[in-house]
Amino acid sequence: MNRSRHFRETLVNGGLNLILVIALIIVLFPYFWIFLTSLKPVDLVARPEVWIFSPSLFNWRDVLLNSDVPRYLLNSVIVALSTVGVALVVAAPAAYSFSRFNTGGGATRFSILAAEMLPPAVLIVPLFLLMFRLALLNTHLAIIAAHLTFVTPVITWFLIGFFDEVPKDLEEQAMVDGYTRFQAFYKVVLPSVRPGLAAAAIFGFVLSWNDMFYALILSGGDSKTLPVAIAGYWTFRGIEMGKMAVAILVAIVPVLLASFFIQKYLVKGLGGGAVKY
Repeated sequence: MNRSRHFRETLVNGGLNLILVIALIIVLFPYFWIFLTSLKPVDLVARPEVWIFSPSLFNWRDVLLNSDVPRYLLNSVIVALSTVGVALVVAAPAAYSFSRFNTGGGATRFSILAAEMLPPAVLIVPLFLLMFRLALLNTHLAIIAAHLTFVTPVITWFLIGFFDEVPKDLEEQAMVDGYTRFQAFYKVVLPSVRPGLAAAAIFGFVLSWNDMFYALILSGGDSKTLPVAIAGYWTFRGIEMGKMAVAILVAIVPVLLASFFIQKYLVKGLGGGAVKY
């Protein structure tokens, strides 16, 4: 009986492990293919059926040392971090207000997502004219302002659920002990939603990092971001696949690093909370 149960458990675990391995291969294969493409000599880049070749670092040297991709990478980092920082400063109090006081009612809560329901082409015209009037075209500020139109509402909506989970008794106890409403929010509520803030930050970072539409129209020259630079490898002579593969891998690394550190922070933050104030 025990042997039969053990055999069934082993069979089930083996099947689950096999499914996980297959899923992992499906997820990682595109990255592996891009990496191989980045190492292919120029004459083999357009031949995806070739798997055995002598690796070449020509594409990596050309992109990292002889192009402006590192500068565009820095631009993307500046824009994404600035967007997330401003969005969190605005979204956290807004989400707290929606959660605790139901500010504006349900209609207002849903209306903050109105920008997400509109096509970007609808918003880009007024944004372009506004930035032109303010002489902010081709600057980081123009791209950050555009990204805030879709990052801030999403982060606000994301954080409302986390604030809903914080018991009101914690704030009331803190205010009985002499805290103001703002102090209770800053010292009691925010520490208890650190996992939510971290998750919202990485989500907003990815949204800003991956945007090309607003950056393509509002940036130029020194303010160009990495997604725009990647699209630039699609030229009238054709797609420079090797160099584009390198640029794509360069664009993936910061997101992976941010996810890694945020994951550690999430685990660390789960042990915190307002009960320790």
